[in-house]
Amino acid sequence: MVKLSEKIGYGFGDMASSMFWKIFGMFLLYFYTDVYGLAPAAVGTMFLVTRVWDSFLDPVIGVIADRTNTRWGKFRPYLLFVAVPFGIIGVLTFVTPNFSIEWKLVYAYITYTLMMMVYSTINVPYASLLGVMTPSPNERTTLSSYRMFFAYLGSFIALLIIQPLVEFFSKIGGTVNPQQGWTYGVGVIAIMCVALFLGCFALTKERVVPVKEESKSTLKEDLLDLWRNRPWWILLGAGIAALIFNSIRDGATIYYFKYYILEDNSLKIASLGVTVTWTSLYLALGQASNMVGVALAAPVANHIGKKNTYMAAMAMATVLSIIFYWFSANQLILIFVFQALISICAGIIFPLLWSMYADIADYSELKCGRRATGLIFSSSSMSQKLGWTLGGALTGWLLGYFGFKANVAQSESAISGIKMMLSFLPAVGTVLSVIFISLYPLSEKKVKDITEKLEERRKIEK
Repeated sequence: MVKLSEKIGYGFGDMASSMFWKIFGMFLLYFYTDVYGLAPAAVGTMFLVTRVWDSFLDPVIGVIADRTNTRWGKFRPYLLFVAVPFGIIGVLTFVTPNFSIEWKLVYAYITYTLMMMVYSTINVPYASLLGVMTPSPNERTTLSSYRMFFAYLGSFIALLIIQPLVEFFSKIGGTVNPQQGWTYGVGVIAIMCVALFLGCFALTKERVVPVKEESKSTLKEDLLDLWRNRPWWILLGAGIAALIFNSIRDGATIYYFKYYILEDNSLKIASLGVTVTWTSLYLALGQASNMVGVALAAPVANHIGKKNTYMAAMAMATVLSIIFYWFSANQLILIFVFQALISICAGIIFPLLWSMYADIADYSELKCGRRATGLIFSSSSMSQKLGWTLGGALTGWLLGYFGFKANVAQSESAISGIKMMLSFLPAVGTVLSVIFISLYPLSEKKVKDITEKLEERRKIEK
């Protein structure tokens, strides 16, 4: 039985990851184009190049983590030793050196590549930790729900405070300096992330011992096991499609409000001397609604099954996203209501994905006699990276295709394109995700049988 403190501690890890990840997903493209001065198409290409190769780094990290043996376990040491580099490189990503455009792009390539690498190095072992904290499928779903609840809580906090932090730090020194504001504002977030990762390390434990030690298997055997794992391929596709849906909507949001809604009526907090924009409120509402979805995931899945819950949530997100296109700029209430509903649907699916990856690790162990938890969970990080890669690159390319120009009034074509990036285009991702998950073969009954057979094997091995 996993204690409440450990569930909360496990949630701290994804809270840390998500605080940076959401800032990257929702503000980094805007930072590069409107603050740093790079062309959106160039940034889109950079996202594709850096994230694609880094996505394939994740399985390497998973294999290394599987073969790690320390007094702290296989996966927890990475939380301890990578937390500080994670924070430092995250801040460097938002530093704006006074270079030429060409060298600015080089600097962006270097720092963003390093950030994605260190993200993999800490996040793959963190994700894998779920597979060894408990053998119970129901406990894993609960842990996944805690994880995603805290992930969305971290995103909610980061998205709510980042723009006020940027505005506050921009004014230090007597002149308005947005570049300084972004660097210092992200620095505050980085300190919080480091503390949360260290808290996750301190509060969690590794319990599940494989039937057969990984040291007896070769890398080739592990990769062949993964290659033959049909449920793994299905979840990989579903995860990539779901992340494309999220990343296009998130990446286009700040442009939607800046150039379509026109944020003349932003809320000013006089006592703090800061402005809370509609963008911040919209994004924060999305994270709060994601948390509602996370809370619904376990009870609904326990009632109708993980697969059916996932398909229903994504189907609803498809319909709601398509309707979103027709909202006019003055229909803020409907825009915010639909943001909440779509985000609830998105919040439901991700705990289910993480829980199903843990089930796949059991399935692989039973079928092959070897357990490669880190390698299998690295695929979840890989799908996340690939989804954000494709979504982020598409966002930059689409902005260029639709004729977007930074810091000027947009053409009708650009406005229509931005609206499509919050409606029809992400809906393609939800449809693909439903198609993939409809093929997923591990029912609740089958997972229960797998768990019971593995428990019998472990008793024999003792």
